[in-house]
Amino acid sequence: MNIHEYQAKELFKQYKVPVPRGKSVGSLDEAKAWGEELSSPVYVVKAQIHAGGRGKAGGVKLAKNQAEMMRHAGELLGKTLVTHQTGPAGRKVHRLLIEEGVQIEKEIYLSILMDRSLACPVVVASAAGGMEIEEVAMQSPEKVLKAHIDPVLGFQPFHGRTLAFKLGLGKLAGEFTGLLAKLYDLFTQKGVLLVEVNPLVVTRDNRLIALDGKMMFDDNALFRHEDIRAMRDLNEEEPLEIEASRYNLNYVKLDGRIGCMVNGAGLAMATMDIIKLAGEFPANFLDVGGTATKETVKQGFQILLSDPHVKGIFVNIFGGIVRCERIAGGIIDAAREVQIRVPVVVRLEGTNAEEGRRMLKENGLKLEVASDLWEGAQKIVELVRKER
Repeated sequence: MNIHEYQAKELFKQYKVPVPRGKSVGSLDEAKAWGEELSSPVYVVKAQIHAGGRGKAGGVKLAKNQAEMMRHAGELLGKTLVTHQTGPAGRKVHRLLIEEGVQIEKEIYLSILMDRSLACPVVVASAAGGMEIEEVAMQSPEKVLKAHIDPVLGFQPFHGRTLAFKLGLGKLAGEFTGLLAKLYDLFTQKGVLLVEVNPLVVTRDNRLIALDGKMMFDDNALFRHEDIRAMRDLNEEEPLEIEASRYNLNYVKLDGRIGCMVNGAGLAMATMDIIKLAGEFPANFLDVGGTATKETVKQGFQILLSDPHVKGIFVNIFGGIVRCERIAGGIIDAAREVQIRVPVVVRLEGTNAEEGRRMLKENGLKLEVASDLWEGAQKIVELVRKER
């Protein structure tokens, strides 16, 4: 789960990480009231969407007075912002973050995330702050510094001092170490997958301030953190993905015409690949889980059929944890309850696969049955093209 910059900064403040004085607003009236209270010589107006590259897309504006700030707020609220991370459809701006300006002397990139290859957290830092870290890593990899943290021992002061020395922070080494320790506490205590500050700035009066904030959380840990769960912004998510999450279905909307219903993430990826190999594009990633039941299959069909771009459905199930004849029964029951208006091809493999295929063939419903993955992909592509 992602959160907005203003929400990340609220968490930073809880952990005593310094941030500029600012507030999120959702209307021009709120912007006017906050601008008068803030009374800063320079205002920064930031569009709040779940995507990077807002500055390059015109989503971050500087204003030298309240009138200019209000003009920028009026331009950004309700605007659809298109960045390299949103895709061509972009995202509509529902909220803004309005902050006081900061006099910047130096910019630093700083983040904490999991290094899965070593199974431990890693701090990533660079003196090339304010830039996309991917570009820095590609063009100047020597500028990307890393400090791996033993999850048993936790963050130690030497981690911060070592990075501060390499970043050239001099007398600010102690302050940087303390700030990093607070970010690490936030990272470990709130189920965070990524906390990123880009940039962390050194001001002209020699202070460290988190000028930006990005955070990503582990969905599986949200039951421990109701305060974090409450930060979820449904405006930033696809409606069908929201619906799928209510039934614990792993669903991601894509741009193709063939809906996929699969049990297991790896099999789902392979299914999407083979549909493309057969000449079409998948309309989604949908993993109904290793213990697919009639109810999950039914909800999966309803979600797929809610997408007007879906012109055919490929059900690809491996009967491992659940036997294939039980899955077949669930598919038949679900197909009878849900009005299916597009071609459906079902491929079953695993325990009692032959019995499951026999049940599907004899049920009287318009379900095509395939004996293997490639045959199934070819069948659904052919049927979809016939429907044109």
